[in-house]
Amino acid sequence: MLYFSRWKALAIILTAFIVCLFAVPNFFSQERVKTWPVWAQRHIVLGLDLQGGSYLLLEVDSNYVKKQRLDQVRDDARRVLRDAKINYTGLNVRNDAVEIRITKDTDLPTALSKLRELSQPLGGLLGSSGQRSLDVTDAGGGLLRLTVPQAAITDLLRRTIEQSIQIVERRVNELGTVEPLIQRQGTDRILVQVPGLQDPTRLKELLGKTAKMEFRMVDTTVSPDQAQGRVPPESEVLMSASSPKTPYVIKRQVLVSGGDLTDAQPGFDQRTNEPIVSFRFNTSGARKFAQATTENVGLPFAIVLDNEVISAPVIREPITGGSGQISGSFTVQAANDLAVLLRAGALPAPLTVVEERTVGPGLGQDSIEKGKLAAYVGSIMVIAFMLLTYRLFGVFANIAVAINVAMIFGILSLLNATLTLPGIAGVVLTVGIAVDSNVLIYERIREELRGGRNAISAIDAGFRRALATILDSNITTFIAAAVLFYIGTGPVRGFAVTLGIGIITTVFTAFTLTSLIVAGWVWWKRPKTVPI
Repeated sequence: MLYFSRWKALAIILTAFIVCLFAVPNFFSQERVKTWPVWAQRHIVLGLDLQGGSYLLLEVDSNYVKKQRLDQVRDDARRVLRDAKINYTGLNVRNDAVEIRITKDTDLPTALSKLRELSQPLGGLLGSSGQRSLDVTDAGGGLLRLTVPQAAITDLLRRTIEQSIQIVERRVNELGTVEPLIQRQGTDRILVQVPGLQDPTRLKELLGKTAKMEFRMVDTTVSPDQAQGRVPPESEVLMSASSPKTPYVIKRQVLVSGGDLTDAQPGFDQRTNEPIVSFRFNTSGARKFAQATTENVGLPFAIVLDNEVISAPVIREPITGGSGQISGSFTVQAANDLAVLLRAGALPAPLTVVEERTVGPGLGQDSIEKGKLAAYVGSIMVIAFMLLTYRLFGVFANIAVAINVAMIFGILSLLNATLTLPGIAGVVLTVGIAVDSNVLIYERIREELRGGRNAISAIDAGFRRALATILDSNITTFIAAAVLFYIGTGPVRGFAVTLGIGIITTVFTAFTLTSLIVAGWVWWKRPKTVPI
């Protein structure tokens, strides 16, 4: 254990030096660091509890998810029966199911067969147990009932949450915030923590909109006044987004959806100098938009956002370039926010803020000061203990612990990790764990000396025989940290990250760096006794 080749010693020193070097950007201002090369700009991000910020707990509207699914089933059933030329009446949603009455008994078997084709096996483990996305039953008297099972609703809600998290993350990142924490909580909630954001008003506005944009035709066969009494089955009445509210009769068929957008940018109309939003479609969206505008020249079409009509211009000529612009009496901020929403994509379901907290920077600063004080006091006591107990070897251990802590912050910086108050606790705990490894080695050396070994032999045996004990201890602790990371959330994961990294650096410093320092001292002094 005390022999190190020149290349091995050089590799250990370079590894420790390079890892510690990554912690350097944390000692300079952000403005200064931004002038450095990109690879050198990585640093530790302070969490919500240290620098303050906004905390939002969002809830997905599960009733909306269920309603949308039932509406989709109703529309699919209408399409299937029309394609099969089967006559029916009373197609509507009732009692959490879609009901259809087949007018001819002879069409009933065919209708059942066609409608059951809409049912698909659920993915994952549920699929292997026979669960399906839709149950089609014959209620008698020609009445067919299409029911979405609870397992299918649960699976749909899970996928809705996953999609919502991705979209929320894109929207929050569009605000230019640093290292937001966005994760699932429970079955239908999303936790959003944005360090440094003291006013969450605009964030709530962005997250509260589904941003579901659609291009649909205006139904010119009936006026809005006439539609108040009886709306055509293929249309619906929507209100304008701007005041005063104006009703429009809009066809339900979606010509192009917001999912076909590839980009959206705020700008100004060159003629009126009013704020607008320019958009661009992907290849599929451009083709559908060109076909729709070609077939409907001279007719008005509506740009619908979250069931509100932003504008309803008349198609003067085919639009084949795959791009266009949206105008609607926007303010500059409204145009910018709409562009952010469209770029991030539409939420699959509305989100409701069920809990909101704003942590001030003063509270975070107080946490930092108390965390520093705890770290200083703990470190000083550990240093003093090691010096008093092991004298010169205590100095070696303290040097290794200092490098260990620097390496922890270097790795955290390399990962752009978020440091929370529990994370600081993990660093302080790591100092104790690192010293514990040295204590085991030194006590083993003392035992070897009492057994009659000479100084150099005792030191070598102490490092070699303590290896198994220290590895067992650190591996079990690392397993606990890994479990905390994968099962825990928020601050618990922050603690697990720093603890896990600290264990890795502790094993490195205890068995390579400390032994290298001791080996250098042995080579230099050739001691007859061990000052321990």
